[in-house]
Amino acid sequence: MTGHRRSRVYECVLVDVDTQWDFCDPNGACPVANTSTLIPALRHAIAWVKRNQAPIISSLYSHRPSDLSQSGLPVCCLDGSGGQRKVGFTIFHSRTWIEVDNTLSCPIDLFHDYQQVIFRKRTDDLLANPKADRFFTQVPTKSFMVFGVSLEGSVKALTLSLLARDKPVTVLADACGFWNQGTADLALRQVAAKGAKITTISELLQRRLDRRQRYTNGHNGHPKTDFVDRHNGNQERVASSRSDPVSDGSTAGSRKITAPKSQPETPGDDA
Repeated sequence: MTGHRRSRVYECVLVDVDTQWDFCDPNGACPVANTSTLIPALRHAIAWVKRNQAPIISSLYSHRPSDLSQSGLPVCCLDGSGGQRKVGFTIFHSRTWIEVDNTLSCPIDLFHDYQQVIFRKRTDDLLANPKADRFFTQVPTKSFMVFGVSLEGSVKALTLSLLARDKPVTVLADACGFWNQGTADLALRQVAAKGAKITTISELLQRRLDRRQRYTNGHNGHPKTDFVDRHNGNQERVASSRSDPVSDGSTAGSRKITAPKSQPETPGDDA
């Protein structure tokens, strides 16, 4: 039972927001304006997470075709598309995947077993997913550090939602993508005015966590990947006989997820 585990307070939980091909690839459906500087910054951030064995929460923006037909926005991050997939080096070997629904059935001790917890989301605000809201609210951490796409959209929305829940938040500014520089700068000032701290990659790289969680990579080099069953009221983990929805050639339910044909796999995924 998860309730019998001794609670540990994490020094810092990183939050990787929507680092997906449609946003981070210049040839994607809706690329941010600063892809040339964003990708190196993301690499540094992810490498720091791996070196320090820090826990990380990731979000995956998932649009239904029906959502986009009414919005007038570019078609991006469609369920089952290659552009919806996470950029390769942001995927960890030790990970678990949690679907979105209207229940709270999500274990809060997932970082005991997995370094990366991935939530699907349907709106800019990740905490509109009730499972994510419960997990963020109850995970024992001294602070959250947020980065990803986009600074004026999902990063700002999540930061303000966490601050409203009295959670200490730091925004890793130069590891955030944006579509409009002026709007992004305004978003930074707004979250800072609400109490968020602002930091940079260079400052992050000078930091070293004092206490580290040891994560395993599964067996025989295979990723350790589980799913939390969206229909399981007992909150039990479901061993990964299913394929990972964020990986190459995987399936999510009955939907095939494949890499964008024009996009080769990013080198150095284990940086």
